[in-house]
Amino acid sequence: MGPGSHRLSLSFSVSSLGLLLLLPLLPECFGAEGRLAHKLFRDLFANYTSALRPVADTDQALNVTLEVTLSQIIDMDERNQVLTLYLWIRQEWTDAYLRWDPDAYGGLDAIRIPSSLVWRPDIILYNKADAQAPASASTNVVLRHDGAVRWDAPAITRSSCRVDVSAFPFDAQRCGLTFGSWTHSGHQLDVQPRGAAASLADFVENVEWRVLGMPARRRVLTYGCCSEPYPDVTFTLLLRRRAAAYVCNLLLPCVLISLLAPLAFHLPADSGEKVSLGVTVLLALTVFQLLLAESMPPAESVPLIGKYYMATMTMVTFSTALTILIMNLHYCGPSARPVPAWARALLLGRLARGLCVRERGESCGQSRPPESAPSPQPPDREAGPPAGPCREPRCLCHQEALLRHVATITNTFHRHRAAQRCHEDWKRLARVMDRFFLGIFFSMALVMSLLVLVQAL
Repeated sequence: MGPGSHRLSLSFSVSSLGLLLLLPLLPECFGAEGRLAHKLFRDLFANYTSALRPVADTDQALNVTLEVTLSQIIDMDERNQVLTLYLWIRQEWTDAYLRWDPDAYGGLDAIRIPSSLVWRPDIILYNKADAQAPASASTNVVLRHDGAVRWDAPAITRSSCRVDVSAFPFDAQRCGLTFGSWTHSGHQLDVQPRGAAASLADFVENVEWRVLGMPARRRVLTYGCCSEPYPDVTFTLLLRRRAAAYVCNLLLPCVLISLLAPLAFHLPADSGEKVSLGVTVLLALTVFQLLLAESMPPAESVPLIGKYYMATMTMVTFSTALTILIMNLHYCGPSARPVPAWARALLLGRLARGLCVRERGESCGQSRPPESAPSPQPPDREAGPPAGPCREPRCLCHQEALLRHVATITNTFHRHRAAQRCHEDWKRLARVMDRFFLGIFFSMALVMSLLVLVQAL
């Protein structure tokens, strides 16, 4: 063992001896600080009362600084229009009767005492929506030697908030929290905000609402009950709804259903499913409308998604009614009247070429020319005897009965062909109307869906 180790052991022994000598003095030091705090407390509160406003001059207004920190949005009840928040509220003021010289108490410059022992400003939330007592009565205050009092207290507030759901689910809300003294006027107590807005440093993000800010504004109002001015501080919470869940659960299904509804015009009339599709889509939209009505408050302003539902249901109702009318055109029997001339020229002519509705074998843009039924010609008795081996006129009398039967068969065939062409014209007119209303209603559904979805961007 060298000389270095001897010096190290010697220094360690000296240090240990010093600690052993100082150990009995440590309780005396801490005990002295505790005794000084007790002495200070007895001296301060010997003749102190928390019932009176702590100012040296009663004509002087006491300044109170208010600071609010938003911690969490607990609930936004749109139906009852109540906003529940978790706040940290800090109030600072100066108590003229709670001052001391730190040198007289061993350098003690601040103590923490229960808030019920000192005077506290009666600042409350004006627009609260419940009758529960605030949960901040049991916290302590920090008292400094110059009389400055700082009171930090958490509070769960339920405030009334006017909710406007006209743009739901892409709505933004403004909820104000107004703090002020309940009994002291501005001549006795003046409230000032600390900073231009509430603090959001410790805010816990909400899954439904995004906080845009919480600016503070001081007002001085005169109420009808009193002539003195009453100052207050209003913190306006700016919220915007996160619409992703509503878009996926309520909006996108309605958009897909609304785009499916015009396809009823594309179904063949012989399938028998054209009206069934429209009625099914209408029932599905009714179910989504009921789901929306359960979550929305009863208000005069209809939400944006509610307007979209009503417009889509109106469109589906009209499309179903038009489908029934078009099916009546399609199933016009042989006894129906021919297609009017204006409809033949406008609908079966120009509109059919424009919509590319063609018969089998026709090219797009080429329509079938209207055919007129040829009128049968009766046999001419004065034409003389027909050419043949028989040259006598009496041979015609043997053929008159046969010619009459042939003319009857020919007329019947032509009438059948004319009725068949009339029926085909009505069926073609129904196809033209189907194609026309398919484009109109599909365009309407697409435009309405884009106008609603663009709000989410």
